[in-house]
Amino acid sequence: SLVSLKTRITEDMKNAMRAKETARLGAIRLLQAAIKQREVDDRIELNDQQIIETIEKMLKQRRDSISQYEAAQRHDLADAEKFEVEVLQAYLPAQLSEDEIAQIIAQAITDSGAQGMQEMGKVMALVKPQVVGRADMGKISGLIKAKLG
Repeated sequence: SLVSLKTRITEDMKNAMRAKETARLGAIRLLQAAIKQREVDDRIELNDQQIIETIEKMLKQRRDSISQYEAAQRHDLADAEKFEVEVLQAYLPAQLSEDEIAQIIAQAITDSGAQGMQEMGKVMALVKPQVVGRADMGKISGLIKAKLG
């Protein structure tokens, strides 16, 4: 799209403020803080790809928290995290289908000539740039293991 991800996030924050959507506003502010933190740490202006990587990292943290909260029967906390996941996921590109993921993995295995688990890194190196922000990396890694195992 023509609008940068950062601009879109800022616009969404303003809209959430105007609409008094406190939960959405909180989630967007967390994202903005994470972007700002990375920019300060790395002394760079994040591009869309780097923002997507930041979102992916936040999503992974949220998913980990959700499973811990659910295990502890804290559904209130799990639901709050699930809401943040929804808000964050809206900034990612369209998610890949199961079939698309399977094709990307199969192609990467063929291209890398990987014969087994010890060569998983080669396969991941080819798959990752094609799926980042468009699929859950934990799931991808599991699918690759299953194929090579």
